[in-house]
Formats: sequence, C-alpha cells, structure tokens
Amino acid sequence: MNLATLQRGFRTWLVASSSEATLRQLGAGATAGLDVYQNNYRAQLVGCLELSFPQLRTWLGHAAFLETAITHIDSHPPHAWTLDAYGIDFDQTLQARFPHNPDIHELAWIEWALSESFVAADAIRMSSDELQTVNWDAARICLHPSLRQHTATTNAEAIWSALQDGAEPPESEVLPTPGGLIVWRHEFTSRLRFVDTIEHEALLSLRDDDRFTTWCDALVDRLGEEAGVAMAGQLLADWLAAGIVTGTR
Repeated sequence: MNLATLQRGFRTWLVASSSEATLRQLGAGATAGLDVYQNNYRAQLVGCLELSFPQLRTWLGHAAFLETAITHIDSHPPHAWTLDAYGIDFDQTLQARFPHNPDIHELAWIEWALSESFVAADAIRMSSDELQTVNWDAARICLHPSLRQHTATTNAEAIWSALQDGAEPPESEVLPTPGGLIVWRHEFTSRLRFVDTIEHEALLSLRDDDRFTTWCDALVDRLGEEAGVAMAGQLLADWLAAGIVTGTR
C-alpha cells in the first residue's frame, strides 16, 4: 500500500467511520487507535462550531446544539485551508433540522456575518473636507466591504443582543413587518443593527446601482419629494457616521 492510499483510507475513516474495507487497508487491530483520532476529529469540529455560534448554542441548548453539530460534521467534512471557515454552510443543516424556526436561522446568520465582517477588507473613509467637494449629481456611493445584509422576519436581533449581554432573552416572535439585519465593521468592532424596510431596501438598492441620484430618485418615488429627499439626507449622514458608507467615487 502506498502513502496516498493510506491517507485516503484514513480520511475515509475520519469522515465516515466507514468500512471494513478501510480497516483491512489500515491493518488489523487498528480500530482502537483510529477511534482516538476520530473522537479528536469530531471534538475539534464541534469546538469550531461552538466558537463560531456561541449565542446560537445558548439559544438552542447544549444537547440540541451538539446533536445538530454532529449531524453537520457527518455530512460536511472540512473543505477549506482553515477551520475558521468550517461553519460557512452550517445554515444548511439548521434549515434541514429546524425548517419552521426562522429565529434560529437568523441567529445563525448574525453570528456568521459578524465573523465574516471582522476579517473583511478595510476601506479608507472620506474626510469631511473631501465630502464638501463631492459632485453629488455624478457621485457613486461606496459601501464598506464588511457590510452584510439579511432580511429579518423575527426578533433575532433582540435575542442575540440579550444573549450577548448576558441578559434574559425575549421569547421568539415573528415581526409584524419584515425589516433587515445589517452587520459591518466600524474600526475594530463588528456591529449589528436592525433596520426598517425602507433602510434595508435602500442599502440593497445601492448594491445594484450605486449612483447617488438614482438612489435619491427611488426614495422620492416611494416617499414623495420632500420626505424622500429628507430621508436620503438622513440615511446618508447616518451611514457615513457609522462607517457603513465610506464615501463616494
């Protein structure tokens, strides 16, 4: 048996615990030693998911989270060069196990988006002096590369915030009107905010067309001229202060 065959057999055992054929390849009496490696493999991946989704773990409870993690590990072997990326498709397992619990799916999205945002590319923010000279008729809005967005149908943001602060979380509830969850990094801190439908859709529209005038026109069409212009100014000022928008180009 060559080394490549041995390595493939060992990986098969770790991932699937499979096969008499694998045991024959690896040698008689290997089971006890292999079990040690397999336990370590699973424990390490469970630990990765616990680190990536700490508040989700608290919300689900230890037993339910562990069972879900094991289900995920059995069907999703590591696929990237770093274990930091292991939880990227954990939502697929959550969707399958909890199809009628959107609060769980949105909590998982929050935690993963916060992790992604923290390691996203940085961007240089425009100074106030530079903003004074912008030709807004031709300007294009620059969103921070760390910005992540997701539709919010539940109070998952309130649940996550309470868990993060060590407080008693509210009961899960479906929102009367969907809104949005936004995550971005401001300086060295990843931030989470719930936004209403107008702000959520305004940010989404900038991804499709980042021209300032097009964005303003859309708000005017929706809210009327006076309210639309006022909303555009209010949102832009807030996004610039929060670092969600880094400037124009």
